[in-house]
Amino acid sequence: MVFSWLHLAIILFLVLGALFATGPLLIGALLSPRARGGDIGMSYECGIEPQGNARAKFGISYYVYALIFLAFDVDVLYLFPVAVQYRLTVGWTAFFEVLFFLSFLGLSIVYFWAKGVFTWPRKIRL
Repeated sequence: MVFSWLHLAIILFLVLGALFATGPLLIGALLSPRARGGDIGMSYECGIEPQGNARAKFGISYYVYALIFLAFDVDVLYLFPVAVQYRLTVGWTAFFEVLFFLSFLGLSIVYFWAKGVFTWPRKIRL
């Protein structure tokens, strides 16, 4: 095997990438101040003294909404490349594929609505 400048560049970039990833962690571990006790273990938020426990309970509705939003957000992102390439297509095939995709998203909204996901309870039970 012949060693070339390309091999040297690849090795150099691998080493520099590893240093770039581990360097700040090592520097932070070596230079950070060491303090124990006192308010070190207390949660900190914007310089204000915390009140109550940091482990607050949230209703499951928040998480369900977040997951549904994430799923639909990612699904809608698939429509951008389709919109760019749509003018280059010939025939009705692309139209029916997009229609099938959008109808599937619409049916999933109807399904979530029928399951009662979109009904927000008056009071979140903890």
